[in-house]
Amino acid sequence: MSFWDTAVQFAWREESLLVLFVVLCLAFLLLPYLKEERKSIINTLNLFIVCLLGQFFSGLLHAFQFSITAGVLNETFIIGGGIALIRLWGMLIFRIVLPRAHMTPPRITEDIFVIVAYVAWGLVRLRYAGLDLGSIVATSAMITAVVAFAMQDTLGNILGGLALQLDNSIQIGDWIKVDDITGRVVDIRWRSTLVETRNWETVVFPNSQLMKNKFLVLGRRTDKPVQLRRWIWFGVNLSVTPTKVVKAVEEAILRAEINNVAKAPAPSCVLMEIDKGYARYALRYWLTDLAADDPTDGVLRWHVYTALERAGIKLADQNVQYVREKEMHEEAAHRSEVSRRVKTLKRVYLFRQMTDGELHQLASRLRYMPFAKGNVITQQGETGKHWLFIIINGETEVYLEMPNGEKRTLNVLGKGDFFGEMSLMTGAPRVASVIARTDVECYRLDKAAFEEIMRERPGIAEEISQILVERRAQLDSAMRNIGEASSHNEIHQQHNEVLTTIKRFFGL
Repeated sequence: MSFWDTAVQFAWREESLLVLFVVLCLAFLLLPYLKEERKSIINTLNLFIVCLLGQFFSGLLHAFQFSITAGVLNETFIIGGGIALIRLWGMLIFRIVLPRAHMTPPRITEDIFVIVAYVAWGLVRLRYAGLDLGSIVATSAMITAVVAFAMQDTLGNILGGLALQLDNSIQIGDWIKVDDITGRVVDIRWRSTLVETRNWETVVFPNSQLMKNKFLVLGRRTDKPVQLRRWIWFGVNLSVTPTKVVKAVEEAILRAEINNVAKAPAPSCVLMEIDKGYARYALRYWLTDLAADDPTDGVLRWHVYTALERAGIKLADQNVQYVREKEMHEEAAHRSEVSRRVKTLKRVYLFRQMTDGELHQLASRLRYMPFAKGNVITQQGETGKHWLFIIINGETEVYLEMPNGEKRTLNVLGKGDFFGEMSLMTGAPRVASVIARTDVECYRLDKAAFEEIMRERPGIAEEISQILVERRAQLDSAMRNIGEASSHNEIHQQHNEVLTTIKRFFGL
């Protein structure tokens, strides 16, 4: 037998070609699916190729009559190739097959099974090499006992990590609180658990610490979505009844569209305590994205503030300041504000026929109404609230709520625009909903203020009715443009019908 025949026969077995084919198939099957693990897959494939070449090298040594060295190297490279094959099979089973079967065992489970397979494969090859497994096991037990005694803390951390993952105490993605540290679990390793805080810090907790001490898993409840209850605190003077405060805040929050605030359980406002001349309230809500706690709190605080402002309720700490300023500057501030309001009213063509005196009379009755982004200002079908809104700053969206729950935008209104004129003048239900697209500042005019002017000069109803007909025709046209006119009653009314409705509504 020639030199090369001897080397190839020693290194190449009957099953070698099949094993090579299986390894290549596994690698090319895993690469498209596990993009984040490509480096690991390529390294494993490289290990197998190195071991395959190592077997050929051992064959050369055998041909050169270095039989003992060749035998040791050959078994070493066979064990290495088997480890690479086991690793690829483990990745296929635990990261593709089981997830497809809706089973997601912890990563540490994969590691355990793969390590057990490594040990079993190594023992099998050693047995084929002629070693006595009984003596190996006895020696290993003695060494294991010594190592375990010397590495108590490390083993405690390893067993802690194993327990944490197998009993699902915490999972990757959970938000936990340990002492005064709050963060999101990003990795659970053999020895430690990595937690990223909102301050861009990564805290490394030894697994044994988590097993020995209590910790909170935030937002998790059995069979419930992940959400965490938060509190927004504010104080109001005792002169305002709790019923009024709670109604103003809850009504605004429940109707608003606010990101990361759960609809169920619904937010609620609660009187928490009474102390030092003011009442302390809390708005409770459930946060759906635990990473957005402070930004969502800030949005809710602004919603609370604007809701109280619209209701004419001042925050407790502001009351003293406002009273003092009012005592010092009331007359000058009032004149300046009325002048600004008159200028605003003159830009509204609904009031273009009014005299300066009538505009001043209306200006003194306007109410300042701020709205936070997402607040629903008026609701489609709403009755009993005969208000006209004039936009000072910001943008609003006018939309229809369809029977199937879809929302169709009709118009976008900005500074100087107004809405709600039909409800103010005729008492009709709201035809469309209006929501604040940005933070919005408005003036609100109610029926009582307008009624005084109507009684003094009834002829103004004739002028306004024509404007209302034009405005309603514009809305009717917008609805036709979106193809929904056939699903709504005809809105356009004749001038005389609108005029009759206005007179009847105001008792003229």
